[in-house]
Amino acid sequence: MQQADIGLIGLAVMGENLVLNMESHGFTVAVYNRTTSKVDDFVNGRGADKNIVGTRTVEELCASLERPRRVMIMVKAGRAVDLVIESLLPCLEPGDIVIDGGNSQFQDSIRRTRELEEKGLLFIGTGVSGGEEGALKGPSIMPGGNPDAWPHVKPIFQAIAAKTDEGEPCCDWVGRGGAGHFVKMVHNGIEYGDMQMICETYQFMKEGLGLSNEEMHEAFARWNTGVLDSYLIEITRDILGYRDEDGNATLDLILDTAGQKGTGKWTGIEALEAGQPLTAIAEAVFARSLSALKDERVAAADVLAGPDEGPYAGDRAA
Repeated sequence: MQQADIGLIGLAVMGENLVLNMESHGFTVAVYNRTTSKVDDFVNGRGADKNIVGTRTVEELCASLERPRRVMIMVKAGRAVDLVIESLLPCLEPGDIVIDGGNSQFQDSIRRTRELEEKGLLFIGTGVSGGEEGALKGPSIMPGGNPDAWPHVKPIFQAIAAKTDEGEPCCDWVGRGGAGHFVKMVHNGIEYGDMQMICETYQFMKEGLGLSNEEMHEAFARWNTGVLDSYLIEITRDILGYRDEDGNATLDLILDTAGQKGTGKWTGIEALEAGQPLTAIAEAVFARSLSALKDERVAAADVLAGPDEGPYAGDRAA
């Protein structure tokens, strides 16, 4: 059997894209998914004619890997990660490496590092930032855990990571235990704050200044050429200018509720535990919670009319 450089479990879009990224940088990747039809679909579809080894059991996956084995888990955070690790244990040997690339709580990564070390295994808990596109074209990667594992994973992670303008990889060792997932948690919390500021700016421009979607699109496009140049400003610019096949502004058809996966909330909790003020991120979490209460907001709107100052009469461009 062809020996793979690394194995990956969990073929949702993030997992598939990471595999394709690794393969495009010269690494052979073995893949496994609990629903084995997804393995077949991937290997015969997006992964066709590439150095990707499809496997149908955890045992077959581990048997296909070079020593020390490197197995990356891309499944939903929480109990699912522990169940995958438990299924791997009978197939691994001392010195093998287990990598959790999901949005796990850093306390879980501290525990997993300790528990696997007691079994002679090495654990890495890593943040992977950049979404589906980043996973395919180059994410920011934040590995932490057992430092003995890093030399074995570094060549792969730094090869697939995004690069700075100077060519440096957006990936380096963060620290022991849960350090990698702690950094990813804070990173996500900062994004919560960024997105909330964009939301409030949109509301002020729309309801306060009375700007149209096209006028806001032009403003965000202008901002994205200066110091505010960023992915979040870019996608806000794009959605403001997007229209569907009937010519309707797509943004106006999107339900005004937001979900969350927990990392912003966890960041706020850690700040409270440490006695550190983190008002922007905490308020961003509360705003998401409030936005999710759609039925309650609709009912309240019938009772609380809110201010009616009329249209803004000043210089909107200023």
